[in-house]
Amino acid sequence: MEDFCDFIQWLGADMSIKILMCLDNPTDLVRATAVSSSWRQFVIMNGLSKQLCIRMFPQVSSVADVIEVNDSVEPLQDRHGICMEWSCLEREHRVYALLARSFTSFMRKDCISEAIVASSTDNYPQESIHHTLEPGDRVDQQASYWSSEGQVDPTISETLVYKLTANLCMITEIHIHPFQAYFQFGFPIYSAKAVRFRLGHLRPAYEFENNIKEEPSTLLRSISENVLWTYTSPSFSMTQESQLQKFNLPQPALCIGGYLQIELLGRVQKQELDEKYYICVSHVQVVGRPLSPAFDVNIIDPSGKCTLKYYPDAECCYSPIKSECEASNSPSRFRSFTASIRGWEQMIFNTLLGGGVVVGNEDSDDEIAGNLV
Repeated sequence: MEDFCDFIQWLGADMSIKILMCLDNPTDLVRATAVSSSWRQFVIMNGLSKQLCIRMFPQVSSVADVIEVNDSVEPLQDRHGICMEWSCLEREHRVYALLARSFTSFMRKDCISEAIVASSTDNYPQESIHHTLEPGDRVDQQASYWSSEGQVDPTISETLVYKLTANLCMITEIHIHPFQAYFQFGFPIYSAKAVRFRLGHLRPAYEFENNIKEEPSTLLRSISENVLWTYTSPSFSMTQESQLQKFNLPQPALCIGGYLQIELLGRVQKQELDEKYYICVSHVQVVGRPLSPAFDVNIIDPSGKCTLKYYPDAECCYSPIKSECEASNSPSRFRSFTASIRGWEQMIFNTLLGGGVVVGNEDSDDEIAGNLV
């Protein structure tokens, strides 16, 4: 019966790969491995789960090696110290299948961990970039915002640099709230004309965190020399309004390395006191999903090649941005999310062990997909 339904043998490897890569849902690809032992072997041998990840996010092509961390960070080896090829292929399939599934499951979360440095600051530290992490424009009755230095030329831009909560984050939108100077005549709003975003990583072996308390000028030089920006968004126009302005990326962007740069392009508001143009921001928020603690990356060379690490025993601990209607049922949603991840992971293990899954029964997997998306 297996030979009778095996179109892989009839069509050949190239055509079979094209057909199977038409599956855009990682669940379907895992189910394909449960059809027969030959299908499972074909999917694993040809790295189709990795190809699916690359199709979803081309940045995944920079992954040079995969490590599954089980009390050890070493690749799987046999007693002679020689890497077992099939075991490595199975491991890669399992990790990439889980990574692809994590791409399709989304929980809204603010992904900023800390503010690093601004290209200029008018009055440091009273108007530093660190104030942009606060959601309001006042803290303890004090104004809370970042301000650039004043410029006569309104075309001069500014940059803000942030560290994200994980080295591997899927970003969908970025929010910026221009600051309205409620203490100045006319209540001017110091927005930028436009904004653009960059994502990137540190050069390998450079420990930027050790220099976090350096002077802003030194930090800026370190960023210029040691952070490589691998993604650049299109420019978005900003409005001169005191509200949280939301900028949706054309497609979700995968940040490998955990660094974000916001480019504030051009100025629109003069300060009456000195007739100079300023840009001021009261709050920045990055919406997406950190893929930790289950996944992490290590950059291994200047070109951006990296090692992908998977931690099977990592706990899922997300803090979704809740709307009012979600607040009441978030605990149950969290339990369902965690349980569904574990159930889907077990399904992959079952297919690798040869036990398969019940291909005709879609209820359980639909429930998993419903909870994850």
